Amino acid sequence: MTLRVTVLGASGSYPAPGGACSGYLVEAAGTAVWLDAGSGTFANLQRHVDPRSLEGVILSHAHPDHWTDLLGYQVVLRYFHERKGVPAFGPADLHVLLEAIHGPTGPQLDWTSVSDGMTARVGGMDLAFSRTDHQGETYAVRIDADGASFGYSADTGKGWALSALGPGLDLALCEATLPPEDAGSIPHLTAAEAGAAARAAGARRVVLTHFMPGVDREQAQALGSEAFGAPVEVATEGASFEVGS
Repeated sequence: MTLRVTVLGASGSYPAPGGACSGYLVEAAGTAVWLDAGSGTFANLQRHVDPRSLEGVILSHAHPDHWTDLLGYQVVLRYFHERKGVPAFGPADLHVLLEAIHGPTGPQLDWTSVSDGMTARVGGMDLAFSRTDHQGETYAVRIDADGASFGYSADTGKGWALSALGPGLDLALCEATLPPEDAGSIPHLTAAEAGAAARAAGARRVVLTHFMPGVDREQAQALGSEAFGAPVEVATEGASFEVGS
């Protein structure tokens, strides 16, 4: 059995030409969850799975590049597939935004407001959340399933450590928003900082993501690899990464 992460979007702040903002499909133990739902990711999600097969949605924070495509999914649940009770996890302030736009999220979404250190279970996946160093409530998440461990940094600055997700990460998906010259300018990481964070956490494999449009991804990969001490990979739309037996 394996845990698979498919990239639906890897741009930060706004989509790069032909790209999409933050979003990932995570599949393991017969369970599929949508992790972050930035603009463009719902269209890409449907290239890989029928939305009716989703077992849950996880949203890291309320910045638009991480959640706005959930609005389209809500329309599907309400008027087309007429499904109820889909587990959804995210910070409380994002729940307020969703209800301001579409009214009550229930009964289509069974919403849980996330807090630091909270754990939950969706299908065959165990979830654990950690608040990061970013504007507003932002949560990284660890997913354990099928004997594999996956950690997603969400958005963060250097004031949070990837090691907060616990030891033994088989795959770390870490933001690498900034070019080297902008290190420390805002609560985001450079590729070198992401690689160093993954190395300190003891991650076995690293994928860099959430690139500001215009960032040189080849340079980011080289700098991230140098800091990690081993080759790292770069998220691109449609790419899949598998860990496990």
